[in-house]
Amino acid sequence: MKTRKPDPKRPQPPATRSWMWCAAPLASLAVLFWVYGPTMHTPFLFDDVGQQFALSSASDPLAKWIGPVRPVLMFSYWVNTRISLDDTSSYHVFNVIIHALAGVFIFLVIRRLLKWAGAEERSRAPWAAFGALLFLLHPFQAESVAYISGRSDALCGMFACASFAAFLCRRSSAISWAGVLPVVLLFGAAVLTKEQAVVLPALFVLTDLWWNPDSPLRAVRANWKLYAVLALGAAGAVALFWNLIAGFGTGGSAGFSMKDLTWYQYLFTEFRAVFAYVFNFLLPVNLSVDWDFPFSHTILEHGAIFGLAALLALAAAAWRYRRTFPLAGYGYFVFLVLLSPTSSVLPIKDPIADRRMYLPMLGLILIAIDLLRRLKVERKVLAMGAAALLVAAALATHARAEVWSSPITLWQDTARQSPNKFRAHFHLAYAYQEEGRNDLAVAEFQKTAELSPPTADLLLDWGLAYDGLNQPEKALEKFRQAAAVQPSAHVYTQIGYIYAKRSAWREAMEAFDTAQKLDANFAYTYMYKGQVHLATNEPAAAAAEFQHALKLDSSLVPARQGLAMAQQRLSGR
Repeated sequence: MKTRKPDPKRPQPPATRSWMWCAAPLASLAVLFWVYGPTMHTPFLFDDVGQQFALSSASDPLAKWIGPVRPVLMFSYWVNTRISLDDTSSYHVFNVIIHALAGVFIFLVIRRLLKWAGAEERSRAPWAAFGALLFLLHPFQAESVAYISGRSDALCGMFACASFAAFLCRRSSAISWAGVLPVVLLFGAAVLTKEQAVVLPALFVLTDLWWNPDSPLRAVRANWKLYAVLALGAAGAVALFWNLIAGFGTGGSAGFSMKDLTWYQYLFTEFRAVFAYVFNFLLPVNLSVDWDFPFSHTILEHGAIFGLAALLALAAAAWRYRRTFPLAGYGYFVFLVLLSPTSSVLPIKDPIADRRMYLPMLGLILIAIDLLRRLKVERKVLAMGAAALLVAAALATHARAEVWSSPITLWQDTARQSPNKFRAHFHLAYAYQEEGRNDLAVAEFQKTAELSPPTADLLLDWGLAYDGLNQPEKALEKFRQAAAVQPSAHVYTQIGYIYAKRSAWREAMEAFDTAQKLDANFAYTYMYKGQVHLATNEPAAAAAEFQHALKLDSSLVPARQGLAMAQQRLSGR
């Protein structure tokens, strides 16, 4: 008896469809973990080292973590610290899972928009899956997933996607009170993760206007329940957090109070930055954790006016052909709206960053889908091309994850991409020093000093690298230069330490006394003084200094060991 071959055009049995819907997400998740596998044990990098999760202890209560600034994000980090303080793998697993969930909501969003764009029913799910996988596997997303501090963008993006999906997939054209609840709650979670999510209501309005061309204002009025709640919530948030909002940007890295950078100069710069983002979406070869992107202080500098002209021309084209290419035109404005919090008038010290493209990429994906699905080629050829593109993206992202696998590989890549950036070479030098490769560290510190006047921190680390190479004279020279730039207890304890290694006890104690005057609570000063007293056979004085050091910092193992030696000598008398 012959077995009839399955007809691909015939509907598949429910059991088969259920199995496929379960297997596809699991396979995608497995691929995603493979792609980001190199980062699963990556240590704290860059800004991570100064974050609360890197400095906390197991005894810190939740109340110490949760405050008015990004409480949802901080709660997620607190959960990671409950799992482990030292092993970073749980942070990276969380980041991948958050990214995967965002992909699910991206799928739902694209599928609904394809329906509104008039796509055939059988093609909606495949194209939505392609868009979601491109979102998940694009190398641009590596910074938001591989970088622990990048979670702010990924988690915010995940909640924003969920809120947008709830808005799009409502059961009726006019949203009900029951439909308002999940949209608002998820929007609130996104804002409490990262402030840039405040732009989401603008996306809702754009959606109502764009997909109801015959009666756009009526569509907006139909959703008055949602917009009323959002308006009331915004007013309440402004009243409650006014002091926090008014003080935003006073730290020097962002805000209208930044020195030497006005809002319009930043806007001119972003006219160009938008196209740098688009280029790296199409060909991600210039990704960097620290872009060397010059500012346009005037509309003519670095061709900012051409960027503005191109943006206006594309906006005009998107509007002109909105009926012919509705999804692509809509995607263009979605891209600009979602990018606007970081690429408009609010000055930020770094004019461009990979992680800022996490959610705005949705707009570019919509453009790509609208153009690709119109190609006059066989479906099999198109499917094979789409699969090849996703495989290439996965391989490229895996390679990018390799870059994020260690501080040295990250900063080596950054220094290559941005050879004139002070910060790139400084962090590379520090990474070399942490690995004990002091000869390479010294060379990078030299490059860093040639790019910009050296700071006290740079000179201090430079001196430590020379000390690691057993070159005390050069180390002492750098420590003295650091003290001249910015005297501190840390610098003077290092000066005293070098003198103590040379048995210059008087000079060592003078340096330690200076350190004590600068900061009486710096524990290392007393530990080093105790070691000098121990070396000069003064166990009683040594014991007192060691006890003082341990009172300030009980984790100082050398101080504890020194105290035991001093007490042993005292008891032996």
